[in-house]
Amino acid sequence: MEHPSKAIQYIIDTAPLYAQAKAHRVYLEEARKSKKAQLMKSCQETVLGKQEIYAYSHPDYETLLKGLETAVEQEEKYRWMLIAAQARIEIFKVEQYTARAELRAGA
Repeated sequence: MEHPSKAIQYIIDTAPLYAQAKAHRVYLEEARKSKKAQLMKSCQETVLGKQEIYAYSHPDYETLLKGLETAVEQEEKYRWMLIAAQARIEIFKVEQYTARAELRAGA
């Protein structure tokens, strides 16, 4: 297996992207609440349930949900790529330990 330095560098390079993706996802989750409130306020209905139906079915709310879907997908992609890089490092460590143990056993 190759030296883990590539995996370590990948983690260093990708960590800020993951952080940015997560921040974007959290922002959109909070913006969703604000958008719902704004849409409910702009609704002509006085019944709370009808305002909520209006807000949830509004194209602006649906657009925000699509953005949230994309943000979650991006965040999860980076998260799993980081986990894979960490696994590569662990595999390297195990292989190195095994190689040392085999050398000691053969000596």
